[in-house]
Amino acid sequence: SLRVIMNDGLSAIPIDCLKVCIDVTGAYSTQKTELNISLTAIGLLWTTTDFIAKGLFLRGSNENGKIDLSSSEKTDGEWEEEASIVKKVSAQDSLLNDSERDELLITIFSLLQTLGADERPEVRNAAIRTLFQVLGTHGQKLSQGMWEDCLWNYVFPSLDRSSHLAATSSTDEWHGKELGTRDGKAVHMLIHHSRNTAQKQWDETLVVVLGGIARILRSFFPYLRTFSNFWSGWQSLINFVSSSILNGSKEVALAGINCLQTTVLSHSAKGNLPIAYLKSVLDVYGHVLLESSNHVDLVVVKVKQETLHGLGELFAHSYQMFDVDMYQQLLEVVHVVIQATITAESIDSDTLSSMWSQFLQSILKYLPRAPPESKLQKDEAEQGAKHETFNGASSASVRLMETAEESEISSMHSSIYSEKLIPVIIDVFLRAPDHEKYTIYPEIIQTLGRCMTTRRDCPDSAVWRLAVEGFNHVLISDIRLLSQKSEALSSISTAAKNRIWKEIADIYEIFLVGYCGRALSSNSMSTAALKADMSLDMAILSTLGDKILKSQIDAPFDILQRLVSTLDRCASRTCSLPVETVELLPPHCLRFSLASLQKLFTLTSFGNADDWNLTRLEISKIAVKVLMERCENIFNRLLIDEAALGDRPLPSARFEEVVYVLQELAHLTIHPDILSVLPLHSSLKHIVTEGNHEVQAHLLVLHPSLCELVVSREPRVRELVQVLLRLISQMLDLRKLTQPLQL
Repeated sequence: SLRVIMNDGLSAIPIDCLKVCIDVTGAYSTQKTELNISLTAIGLLWTTTDFIAKGLFLRGSNENGKIDLSSSEKTDGEWEEEASIVKKVSAQDSLLNDSERDELLITIFSLLQTLGADERPEVRNAAIRTLFQVLGTHGQKLSQGMWEDCLWNYVFPSLDRSSHLAATSSTDEWHGKELGTRDGKAVHMLIHHSRNTAQKQWDETLVVVLGGIARILRSFFPYLRTFSNFWSGWQSLINFVSSSILNGSKEVALAGINCLQTTVLSHSAKGNLPIAYLKSVLDVYGHVLLESSNHVDLVVVKVKQETLHGLGELFAHSYQMFDVDMYQQLLEVVHVVIQATITAESIDSDTLSSMWSQFLQSILKYLPRAPPESKLQKDEAEQGAKHETFNGASSASVRLMETAEESEISSMHSSIYSEKLIPVIIDVFLRAPDHEKYTIYPEIIQTLGRCMTTRRDCPDSAVWRLAVEGFNHVLISDIRLLSQKSEALSSISTAAKNRIWKEIADIYEIFLVGYCGRALSSNSMSTAALKADMSLDMAILSTLGDKILKSQIDAPFDILQRLVSTLDRCASRTCSLPVETVELLPPHCLRFSLASLQKLFTLTSFGNADDWNLTRLEISKIAVKVLMERCENIFNRLLIDEAALGDRPLPSARFEEVVYVLQELAHLTIHPDILSVLPLHSSLKHIVTEGNHEVQAHLLVLHPSLCELVVSREPRVRELVQVLLRLISQMLDLRKLTQPLQL
């Protein structure tokens, strides 16, 4: 009878009778004779609450601070549902005022609160779920006074009481209900190990409470935090979660983490989470991870993993809110966890071997990222196998320049985090087994390259400097792996090796050509910073010219051409500028250009035969042709500038470059086998070979240009040209017919 009244007859009974029905339903729910009767009664309380709340909604009132939905937001189904309810409540709507409705709701909430402490797990869990379901479903229709009453009398007290009862309940294992006997022994119903004690079942209730709180905070946090005393309730929740993670069961700890995560992730992106709340959650995670850093219990480890995952999600969704102190706190926590986790006793090399690349790929995501994959694939398809040039840079370099502009670090906080992360990535990568490095090698090079290209937008940032140092460190440390004799390299496919070399060539091409040795605003950097950056530029240039290209590397021929061409484009800085511009060239730009030119001479030069190898010979053959063309361009530019300047003096940068080239040519000796690639007539090659002058055959290639330089108005230039022409004469065994007069 009560079920019929509460389901179908609510609209027909007076208000006083409705109160009696609620009391009777509460009495049925607390009876201990039949479990299903209690559960059914709790369901009737939900039906009654839903009826009362919807009646409150139909009144269309926004009085006393109630939150109401606009009629424009209602769907057709909601209008039909409300129309049916109007018919039920219209008879008593005029009699049921706001205070009476609040009184009825408080009565039901009190009954559910009482049932939340019932000794039967099914009853108390159903009551708690019903309480939070009512608040979550109809919370927007409650006044501020009602909400405050619910928070301080029902929501937070439910958490405190369940926590207390869980802590004080028995830990003795239960035996299930006796089902019969077998062979004279009682047979009991099996109870799952997670519910076989009173304490475990109260832990399950705590999980239900935390889930209900998470639902309320997810939906109403922006409104609830405006209450004057809400912060104290939040602090009690924070303290409970912290305690449960350290001392509670795994299920309660995970539910507590989920409660905090749900709140932070739901509202941080929308700007509804004040910084104080974010810091409180960060403090909890940091405290928990630091306190449990030395625990090895499997349950604790699982909770730590979830906490660490939550910490990562917290940063990923809220990094724009992080200040310097929060970044430092985050990094300290992660550092302690890593140090405590990776110990000599806990490392299993067989297990970790397959995890190196996955781990590195995960942390690389926190550094400047690449453009979408579809864009990269489109660019590569357009590029094909041919590296077309545009304004002195290959199409791969143009693509990387666009990538650099798209991957700008948008905030100081991201820059600070990257500064801390880059050295860690380099250290972890260098510790990886050789055969694992090649799985992640291209991604490491790509990511460092993107960090290096942030120099254009953030020249004062330490990110690009650390990336350059890391890039150099990786290549220098792994020269032995990049060599033809490497056993690790022999185990990977040709396509994989070529991809590694392509990434290395791309980074050298984009960074050396586009970012190093460039003119800067006079007031943009201090003298000390400029010197430090110049040292970095020289360091990465030396790594390419003195380490990579002089080693027996297993790089494709087209990659060798690109690397040498990169040096040539850097060396062309001074000679490619018109005379009006070269006069304004800062000294450090000239030094970088001359240093690049010097690398070309070094690669062409043949010194100690013990340091020579087949790869070095191939590179020398490429470099000698590039060098000859560069020398001709420098000589031609000198003559053009002298004609344009008239009586005005030649810019010092142009003069120093020409003098340097002429001096180096006089001392340059090449490998005899390089003679075959020089653009000389076969008869000249024969003469040079017979006279054992192959080592200076390059001078014959430049003979026409040297002859033109004899008209230069610079005495020092004419003097050095004379020296070179005499060397050519000796090479061809040309002598004067008469001896010079003796003075």
